[in-house]
Amino acid sequence: MGHAESRHFFFEKDMICAAVSVLVINTVNSLEMLASEKLRVTQNQSEGFLRCEFINGLSEKGILLMDSMILGLQGIVKQYGSKHLQVNVEEV
Repeated sequence: MGHAESRHFFFEKDMICAAVSVLVINTVNSLEMLASEKLRVTQNQSEGFLRCEFINGLSEKGILLMDSMILGLQGIVKQYGSKHLQVNVEEV
């Protein structure tokens, strides 16, 4: 069934999963390479799980990159609905 659990079209499932993966992985890479953030990343590719902890909080660049990722994820929700992807933002 895939990470996005979409059953409507086989390619839709793959598109949602790929879009989320690209946004998240690119953001993590950008946080490290462009914003010099110190991260602790845990992932399980077979389950589609990625956890990213910010060791020293986030700089302004890091916040902008995270906001950009959230904007992209919300765009996917608008396009495909919240059945397959939900975006909940919580500041801790």
